[in-house]
Formats: sequence, structure tokens, C-alpha cells
Amino acid sequence: MSTTPAERIGARAVLRQPYVPLVLTASQVGRLPLAASPLALLLFARDSLSLAVAGALVAVFTAGMAVGAPVLARAVDRWRQPPVLYGSAALSTIGYLIAASAPGRPLVIAAGAALAGLGTPPMEACLRALWPTLVPPNTVHAAYALDIAVQEVIFVTGPLVTLGAVAVGGTSAGLYAAAALQLIGVIAFVRAPAVREWRGTPARRHWAGPLRSGRLATMVGGVAFVGAAVGSIPVVLTGYAEAAGDRSLSGWLLAAQAGGALVGGLIYTRATPGGPRRLPVLTAIFTVGYLPLLIAPGTAAMTVLLILSGLMLPPVLTAVFLAADRLAPPGTAVEAFAWIMTAFSVGSALGAAVAGPLTDVGVRWGFALAPVVAAVAIVAMIAATSPNPPALGDPHPKQ
Repeated sequence: MSTTPAERIGARAVLRQPYVPLVLTASQVGRLPLAASPLALLLFARDSLSLAVAGALVAVFTAGMAVGAPVLARAVDRWRQPPVLYGSAALSTIGYLIAASAPGRPLVIAAGAALAGLGTPPMEACLRALWPTLVPPNTVHAAYALDIAVQEVIFVTGPLVTLGAVAVGGTSAGLYAAAALQLIGVIAFVRAPAVREWRGTPARRHWAGPLRSGRLATMVGGVAFVGAAVGSIPVVLTGYAEAAGDRSLSGWLLAAQAGGALVGGLIYTRATPGGPRRLPVLTAIFTVGYLPLLIAPGTAAMTVLLILSGLMLPPVLTAVFLAADRLAPPGTAVEAFAWIMTAFSVGSALGAAVAGPLTDVGVRWGFALAPVVAAVAIVAMIAATSPNPPALGDPHPKQ
């Protein structure tokens, strides 16, 4: 593939490439359940069960995704994308149908939620592995940034899709809609020739997969702390909104932060990729962006601060995926990307859990969590990009 001139690096250069609009749009549709399903499951379970049980069922779904993503991604690395995507989507759909058919039966709903989570197709990891085959080499970083930026749309649109489906067809309709969107997205995604033709790199397999690279494992740990910073904010904003006398403010404030991330990602598509040392620098700027939230000002000023705090998340994750591509041992790229997403999700859940008690003490205490855990992420990213060889099972990780 010919190299795109430097002046054409950016979102437009990425979107001009054949099949990029198709795979990006299909991936967005197929990933909508990531944001739609937790709310759909919560609303469905809450109809007949306590809020505590409903929350536990959402946790079962999330845990299923965390466990299933690396396993499915390893299967993609070993074989091909279409069979794994189709098979996992079928399993996940069965899970949604089981859950939707059992109102008031928590054990059955839990079994369905677990299957739906375990079978969630690893579309995000698959798309990240495809970018080097879809775009010129000097625009791969722009593709990552664009992908991460538009992903913010999922977390705004997903809950709206659920609420619309529930309004039309009742609480079970939210689960049916999530399953349908997932299937439609997978089918459209696999239509792209690049998806059907992609093959994992033949390599000697190791039980630890990509995590046998010590630097990659360290970076994955750092991503968990980045996720904890991001995951703490919705909880703290709920407390902030309640203190302001309008709980609905939290949704608008979160949308402002997501908007900042969208803008930051689109801007970063114009940047040059940079070297490994850029990752800790970007993480440090990301951390600084959360410090002004400690002021906890009025709503208008808080909106501006949240927009600013969202700007640096796509650049950090773009640098993370570029580093993962360099550090992952041959034949483990998709699994490496899946571990990054799993770490972010688990970290986000833990950040939310810790932020609750802190926010009960005071909103500023809650906001303090994000910069503290993000500072730990800086240390991890410095270690991950250091020249010291930390390989666990592979003395020569890919540079």
C-alpha cells in the first residue's frame, strides 16, 4: 500500500481508504451493546427484582465480558476473525434470549447474562488488528485515534437505544435490541474482504500469550489505573449533581466529557505517532487534566473542566495500542488488544467501586481519586517504555 503524504495524515486520510467506512461503521453498530446492554439488563431485572440483585446481574455480564474477551481474541490470533465473530455472536445472542425469557428468575437471568458477556464478539480488538492492513503505514496511528474517538459515540448512543427500545416494547425489548445490533454489526463487519482475508501471524504459542512480554504486562497494569480514573468520574458526578439539586445533571456532564474525548481524538489524528517515550508524557498530561476537577465549581465551569479532562484519553489509548503492537510477541496482537480493553474495563469498575465511599465523604474526595490512580499509571507507563528487558517467558519481545 502506498504511503500517504504527510499533509494528508488525519481522519480524512483514514476514511478515504477502501472499506474503512464499512468496518468502522459496522464495528460501531456491533459494539453498541457495550453501552446499551448494562442499562438494558438493569431495567429488565429491576422490573421484578431488587436494585441490589439487578446490579449484581450487570456485574455478572461485565465479568463475563472481561473473561471472554482475551479467550476469544486468542482464538482469533490462532485462526481467523469470521468464525470466532460469528460463533461468539451466536453464543451471546443465546445468552440475551435466555435472560429475556426469565423475568423474576435471577439464576436464569444470571446464566443468560454470563453467556451474553462471555460471547461478546471481540470486534474492537479485531478492528485494531486490521488497521495496519487497511490504511497506509504512516496513518495507522491516526486510525487508532479516530477509532477511539468515535467510540465515545457508543457510550452516548447506546443508552438512548436501550431507552427507545424499552419505551416501544417493554424492558425485554432492550435485551432483544442489544442482541440484534450485535448480530447486524458482526455480519456487516465480516463482509469486508480485509476481515475475511486477515490471518494471524504463525508463531510458537505460550500459555501466557502476549503477557509473557513483561513490558506489555506492565503497560496493561497501567491501563487498569487509567480505567480506574475514568470509571470513578460517573460516580462522583452523580454525587456532584445530587449536591447541586438536580441528579439529571450527571448525564449532561458525562456527555460533556465524552464530547471532549471525541474532539481530542479527532485532533490527535493529525499528530505524528511519536516514539515509545510519548506514552508516559501523554499519561502525565491526562493526569493533570483531572486536577482542576478538585475545585468542584458551578455547573457551567464544571462542564468546561470536564471537556478538558476528556481531551487526552484518546491520545493516551492511541499510544497504548501503538506500544502494544510493538511489544506483543508475534501472533498475539489481537489478544494483546483484548487484554488492554479488559484491563480498562476492570479498572473502571474498581474505580467506580472506590469512588462511591469517597464521594459519600465529600465530592472533592471523590474527584481526588482520578488524579491519584492516574499518577500510578504514569509510573507503570514509564516502566513499560524503559529499556530494561522485563520479558517473563520471551527474552526477546518485539520492539
